Amino acid sequence: MDMGTRRHAVMDAIRTRIEARTLLPGDRLPSVRGFAATMKVSPATVVDAYERLVAEGLIRAQRGSGFYVADGLLQPLTLMQSSTPQARAVDPFWVSRQSLDAGDEVLRPGCGWLPADWMPQEALSRAMRQVARSSPALLADYGSTRGSPALRRLLLSRFAEEGLVAQADQLMLTSTGTQALDLNCRFLLRPGDTVLIDDPCYFNFQALLKAHQVKVVSVPYTVAGPDLDAFETVLETERPRLYLTNSALHNPTGATLSAQVAHRLLTLATRHGVSIVEDDIFADFEPETSVRLAALDGLASVIRIGSFSKTLSASIRCGYIAARADWIDGLVDLQVATNFGGPSPIAADIIAQVLSGGGYRKHLDILRRRLSHARRDVEKRLAELGIEPVLRPRGGFYLWCRLPDATDAAMIAQRALSQGVVLAPGNVFSLTQTASNLMRFNVAQMQDRRIDMVLAQALRESA
Repeated sequence: MDMGTRRHAVMDAIRTRIEARTLLPGDRLPSVRGFAATMKVSPATVVDAYERLVAEGLIRAQRGSGFYVADGLLQPLTLMQSSTPQARAVDPFWVSRQSLDAGDEVLRPGCGWLPADWMPQEALSRAMRQVARSSPALLADYGSTRGSPALRRLLLSRFAEEGLVAQADQLMLTSTGTQALDLNCRFLLRPGDTVLIDDPCYFNFQALLKAHQVKVVSVPYTVAGPDLDAFETVLETERPRLYLTNSALHNPTGATLSAQVAHRLLTLATRHGVSIVEDDIFADFEPETSVRLAALDGLASVIRIGSFSKTLSASIRCGYIAARADWIDGLVDLQVATNFGGPSPIAADIIAQVLSGGGYRKHLDILRRRLSHARRDVEKRLAELGIEPVLRPRGGFYLWCRLPDATDAAMIAQRALSQGVVLAPGNVFSLTQTASNLMRFNVAQMQDRRIDMVLAQALRESA
């Protein structure tokens, strides 16, 4: 690499930090010698790069002190950095946009929700009619800061059935499950903190953490939970403030956390002072309840979040946070500051109406049976294409699969998209980009056999 290339690499590294707001107006740039060591270039190359950035007006030099980001310079936060089509195929934002913005004609086996006709539409319609006849205050006023008392009572009762005993002051409702996670990140983290996630993990965890400008590290996820040796090593070397995970029917693998792993994980996290956010959004898809970190911990340092978008409606949205009472107080204030009040009282009341009726449990029973049949059917169809599941999940709607002959999943996703099929290639879920021949399939969205033909064609073209 010649000097010009090295100089541009240093300049691009500084520009990236300013764009991502890890360097703000007035912040001092890394020292010349220190940054030279980081970038593996000579101090003279760093000085040359800094001087050119001064000439551009991006930074300023202060005699005897160093270089600083120019005052008054505030760049928009840049979250998406991938530019080529191949790179964008494994960019969480791009994959999310393809799934959310696709028209009715597009098939979406890579998306993360059930088809509309799998949801309890009659129960939802009935609940909406009942809410429409409610008082004018419910239809027009802001929601209370902690959310609907009726829905919170139902949630506390459901928690107790799972062995998690919580009080009313340990629970709040949020507008969405994603907002529940965002509030916890705002509450617990500061830019530059380190957060630990699973590898692979739900890709929007990575996207949201990037928006919070934290350092993200990962631990390999196995069929029984995180690799505990790697988990302990990361806690010792990286000192994360937070660990973010799914316990029930892990996304994307479908794995279930074992009791043995859960106990040791909590011991390690407690020893190292690490808080845990446990996203429980897939809990209702389990045939029998598995171990929960929040229940084992009693909400001392584990926060449970969840929502109803997977089992009821992605349109009528409401999430929740269960945590220590003093943390809930702080989170409520933060929700007021960012959302002015709790979630929509209309949405919360509709969900409470559905949950309080006997129809919800019947809906879940039907859903579990239907998904079990769909998983078997899709697994058989994929096997004919040489695509095999890494494991067979106990429930849910995901199959985490390995493509044949080390096929590049991102390339398959690009070719399928040109045929109107949105897929979810493995590296979307992998911080370390070690899942290039893996793919997550939503079995509920695989009912159209055209998907099989598109996959077969894409695999042939990649061979």
